[in-house]
Amino acid sequence: MRCFSIFLGTSLLTLAGLAAGAPAPSDLDARRRVLSDLMGEQWEYTLSTKPEYASILGDKRWNDRVRDFSQKRIEANIAKTREFLSRFEAIDTTGFPEQEALNKTLMVRQLRQDLEAARFKDWEMPVTQVNGVHIDYPQLVSLLSFVSVKDYEDFISRMKQLPRLFDETMIQMGRGRAEGLIPPKFLLEKVAAQAEGIARMDPEKTPFAEPLGKFPESISKPDRERLQHELIAAIQDSVLPAYERFARFVKEEYAPHGRTEVGVWALPDGVARYEFAVRTQTTSNMTPEEIHQLGLREVARIEGEMTKTARTLGYSDLKSLKASLAKNPSLHAKSREQILELYRGCVEQMQARLPMAFGRLPKAKVEVMAVEPFREKEAPGAEYIEGTPDGSRPGHIMVNTGSPESRMTIAMESTAYHEGVPGHHMQISIAQELPTLPPFRQHAFYNAFTEGWALYSEELGFDVGLFKDPYSAYGHWQAEMGRAIRLVVDTGLHHKHWSRQQVVDFFHAHVVVNEGFVQSETDRYIVWPGQALGYKIGQLKILELREHAKKELGARFDIRKFHDEVLDAGALPLDVLEARISRWIAAQKSLASEGPQ
Repeated sequence: MRCFSIFLGTSLLTLAGLAAGAPAPSDLDARRRVLSDLMGEQWEYTLSTKPEYASILGDKRWNDRVRDFSQKRIEANIAKTREFLSRFEAIDTTGFPEQEALNKTLMVRQLRQDLEAARFKDWEMPVTQVNGVHIDYPQLVSLLSFVSVKDYEDFISRMKQLPRLFDETMIQMGRGRAEGLIPPKFLLEKVAAQAEGIARMDPEKTPFAEPLGKFPESISKPDRERLQHELIAAIQDSVLPAYERFARFVKEEYAPHGRTEVGVWALPDGVARYEFAVRTQTTSNMTPEEIHQLGLREVARIEGEMTKTARTLGYSDLKSLKASLAKNPSLHAKSREQILELYRGCVEQMQARLPMAFGRLPKAKVEVMAVEPFREKEAPGAEYIEGTPDGSRPGHIMVNTGSPESRMTIAMESTAYHEGVPGHHMQISIAQELPTLPPFRQHAFYNAFTEGWALYSEELGFDVGLFKDPYSAYGHWQAEMGRAIRLVVDTGLHHKHWSRQQVVDFFHAHVVVNEGFVQSETDRYIVWPGQALGYKIGQLKILELREHAKKELGARFDIRKFHDEVLDAGALPLDVLEARISRWIAAQKSLASEGPQ
C-alpha cells in the first residue's frame, strides 16, 4: 500500500481550542461529548493542514491549496501536538463504552509516537526514489475527481503554488544535508533522473494535463477552452520550471553529498532511529535481532512448502523447479494488457467466494489500473490506493506493467488477493464504512495490521478453494517467501550492517524473480527502514490469534465471525487486536455456556 508522505506530512495531528490541562467534566455524558468534540476538531484540523490528503478522501473544501512545508509550520505542529496530547490526556474515560475509551487510548498513543518521531527530523529527508513531491504530486492527479469548472480552477491554483512546495522541500533537504540526514548517493541520482524526465516533457503530455482529456459534458466549450489554456500555461510557466530547478538542485547540490553506506545505522542516532522504526512499523516489542532470527526460520519453513509444491509439479527437488521457471515462456507475461486482465480475473473469482469466509463485505468497488509510466522503473509490482469514503472514486489496484515479458505471472494471483480482496481493498473499505468509528480510526494505518492482514489474505485463497493452478500455488509460496526474506534483509541492512549486494544475493538464493524486481525491492528497503517488517509480523500474529480461537472455541469456531471481529474495529496496533480477540473468545464462550434461550 502506498503512503503519500507529502500529503500526510509528519502526521502530527494537532489543533487549538480549549486550554491545555482544563479540568474534565465529571458527568459521564459531558465527558463523552468533550472527547467526541475534540476528535471532530482534530480531524478538521488535520484535513485543513493536509489539503491534498483531504482531496484524496473526497473532501474538496481545500482543493485549491498546497500544503505548507515551511520550518515555521513544522515547528508549530510540534508545539500544537504537545498541547493536543495534554488535552486528550486530561479527559477521564471512566465509564465510557469500550470503543469510545479506545478512541482516546489510540489517539494518545499516536500523539506520543509523533512527538517521539520528531526527535529524528524525518522531514529533513523528504525525498527518495519511491516518494516525495516529485512523484506524489503527479500521482495525485489520478486520485482527484474533475466534475465541475471549480474542480479545474482549484487544480490550476494548485499548479501555480507547486513551485513554493518544491522550494520548501529543497530548504528542508539542505538542512538535512548539513546535519548528515541524507539518503544514499546512488538513489538520489535516480531522483534527479525522475525529476528531469518530467521537466523535459511537453506540457500537454505531462501527468498534470490528464484532466484535460476527461472534461464532463456539463462544462461548456468556452469554459473548456479557457481551462485548457490556463492549465497548460500553469504547467509551462510554474510546474515544469519547478521540476527543472529541483532536478538541478538534486543533481548538482544534493546527490553529491549523499551517504555511501546504505544502512540507516549510518545516520545520526542511527541505532535508535531503526529501533524506533521497528517498534512503530510492527507495533510490537520485538528487537531487530529477534526479527532477523524469525525471518531465517520462516525462510526455512516456506522452502519446505515450496519443495512440496515442486514435487506436485513433477520435479525431484526445489532446485530443478527454480531452474525451469525462467526458461518456461508460458509463465511470463505476453503484454501489458494481459497482466491487467490476469489481475482482474483473480479479483473477480475471489469476490464470488468471499461469503465463504466473511459475514461483512465492503460496498466500495475496486478497479485494476496500470502504474503511471513516469514511475514504472521504481514502482513495486502492484500497490493499492484507497477509494473515497463516499464511493465517488473506487479503490485502485495499481499494477506495474512495465517490461511485461520480464515479469513472471506465477505470483499475480496471490498479489491480486493481497492488494484487492480480501486484502487491502476489503480491509480499508470496511474500515471506511464503519459508521460508529470516528474518522481518524476509519482511516487509521498501522503497518503491521494493514500489511499483515493483506499477507494473511493471500493464504485465504487456499481456504476458499482457489490456487487451482499448481504454478499459482507455487507463486503464492514464492510471494510469501519474499515477505520472509524481508525480515532477514531489512534487519540485515539496518541492524547487521549488510551491504546492498548481500541483500541481492540473499534474494537470489531463495526466490526466482526478475532482476528488476530484486533491485527495486532492495532499494526500497534501504530508504524505508522497518516498513517491510510489518507484513510477516502482522500475518503471523493474525494466524496465531486464529489458531488460539479455534483451540478455545472448538466446534463453535466460525471463520466468518472471526474475520469480522478482526476487521470491525478498523486497523489496530497488534497488541490492541490481541486484546480484542481475547475478549471476543470469552464472549463466545459465555454465549455457549448460556445455551439456547
